[in-house]
Amino acid sequence: MAEAVANVARRVNATVEEGRDRLDLSDCKLISFPDGVFKVLRSVSENIYVITLADNEMKAISSKFFTTFTQLRELELQGNVLTKLPDAVGEMEHLTSINLAYNKFSVFPEKLAEIPTLERINLEGNCITEIPMEKLSAMPALKWLNIKSNPLETDALSAVQSPHKFDIVSTTEA
Repeated sequence: MAEAVANVARRVNATVEEGRDRLDLSDCKLISFPDGVFKVLRSVSENIYVITLADNEMKAISSKFFTTFTQLRELELQGNVLTKLPDAVGEMEHLTSINLAYNKFSVFPEKLAEIPTLERINLEGNCITEIPMEKLSAMPALKWLNIKSNPLETDALSAVQSPHKFDIVSTTEA
């Protein structure tokens, strides 16, 4: 445990000291975003555009995360155990890509459809059965949606197979 904490501290300090625009806390055994990191990054949070929290054990991500890192362009959360996102994710004005693959979502996080700049959504390998195609079709910037390896219901499968203005990667069994 101490080694994991030291690893997080090293990466956070390097981000601050080197003025990096990205924070990589992947594979750090995190179960949530550490409160202490908010304090350390307070002065540079506006300059961070990419955060990677992949391959941790995160069960939840707080609203505070989204209200702190308001300039985020890319968020990598794949390989965790997330089941939902806070409503505050819908207020991310600059987010272009979110990777939520291999988590535990059973419901499509519909707040994502409120992000006008979002171009890429990866939800591969979750437990989602329905896709809000109407809301997704109304997203101005959406270019790519990956819903492969989800147990989509028949109606969702047919909706996904219809032509759309964005690319959809899905598993379709005949």
